[in-house]
Amino acid sequence: MFSIEIDNLVNTFPQLQKVKTLQEILWLNEKFTPHSELNHTDNKIGQDAIDDAAARLQRFAPFIAKAFPETAVSKGIIESTIEEIAEMKSFLNRHYQVTIQGKLLLKCDNELPISGSIKARGGIYEVLKHAEKIAIEAGLLTIEDSYELLASKEVCTLFSKYSIAVGSTGNLGLSIGIMSAKLGFQVTVHMSADAKEWKKTLLKEKGVKVVEYESDYSLAVEKGREQAEKDPMCYFIDDENSKDLFLGYAVAARRLKEQLKEMNISVDAEHPLFVYLPCGVGGGPGGVAYGLKSEFGEHVYSFFAEPTNAPCMTIGMMTGLHDAISVENLGIEQKTEADGLAVGRASGFVGRVMEPHLAGCYTISDAELLMLLSEMHKCEGVFLEPSALAGMKGPVVLEKLGEKFIAEQKLDAKLENATHIVWATGGSMVPDELKKNYLNKLF
Repeated sequence: MFSIEIDNLVNTFPQLQKVKTLQEILWLNEKFTPHSELNHTDNKIGQDAIDDAAARLQRFAPFIAKAFPETAVSKGIIESTIEEIAEMKSFLNRHYQVTIQGKLLLKCDNELPISGSIKARGGIYEVLKHAEKIAIEAGLLTIEDSYELLASKEVCTLFSKYSIAVGSTGNLGLSIGIMSAKLGFQVTVHMSADAKEWKKTLLKEKGVKVVEYESDYSLAVEKGREQAEKDPMCYFIDDENSKDLFLGYAVAARRLKEQLKEMNISVDAEHPLFVYLPCGVGGGPGGVAYGLKSEFGEHVYSFFAEPTNAPCMTIGMMTGLHDAISVENLGIEQKTEADGLAVGRASGFVGRVMEPHLAGCYTISDAELLMLLSEMHKCEGVFLEPSALAGMKGPVVLEKLGEKFIAEQKLDAKLENATHIVWATGGSMVPDELKKNYLNKLF
């Protein structure tokens, strides 16, 4: 993209100037459409597909419970709790001099079993779907069987003839690597320079082949794709374009709905729900937000949160160029402590699907992420990795910069009944020494 085109884009979308200079912004999506006005026959991903994904995860529950004893208590269902964080809400109000109305909750995907992040949803789901297909085609499984049999030596031997490849900045690689290796697949994770060393080490300990690059996420994905193209027995999990990843994340919404019911929290015309989702390439937050829309309709408002140094979804959706523009085009050096969000080019697939459903995007600096990380630990005793704190500033951003949005959506009188959910995307598997460094701000 030539500089003159960027100049034209900045003239057309003035907020890009702030993005270029690494300033925090809130971008409101002009294509956001009330659920009641959408033509649901045009849905790119229907409710049937989400139902199918939910049923598949249920079928796999006996295998997961057997293969990963930490999931026995949940009977093989990979799910996280949701908790009120009143002390953190008080801190946000004091520090930013705002008054967040309604409840502030944390969706604790940082504690998801097996791989400790939101990627345990989509990444693990796609591996399981691929494994199911191979086992059924080989005559070793039917959907009426107990999927415990997938832990057998015979099935493991079958899977060992196949390989799986993925490109990742970290957490997706963990979820896919750990589950694939457990099933018996040969698995290669292509990791960008942004990936943390401890994630590479953990994967290697699990028997995963890790290929490291000094370049960014896009190259890691490209190399994973190339590996699969050369090997007919290799299955590539495409973080940029995968419908199956998206569906694995979307299942979270139905479970969240049940959790809110158990907490006696209503989501309806008088009780709006605001959800703040850290965003890298877009699959995780996109799938969750899409699922939330299918469950709560026009009563839910989802916002993506990105580092100022890697605002790929923000610029892709703002300009409508999606994956045709990268942060590099804006002269942004893609360096951030939020390794899970260190992506220069957003998923065009996710961006286009989310055009009518996403309320907006906002950006947050690394300094803010690390400050919030420390305060979250002080206030609530919860450690989150930097990426997972991107959503924490969401209610503040909405309060300070979202006046226009609140007015347009006629939400002013309803905010006192609102529920705000910060989606905590990772943190429980971070090594203790690194946790100490983050908490002592040794970066």
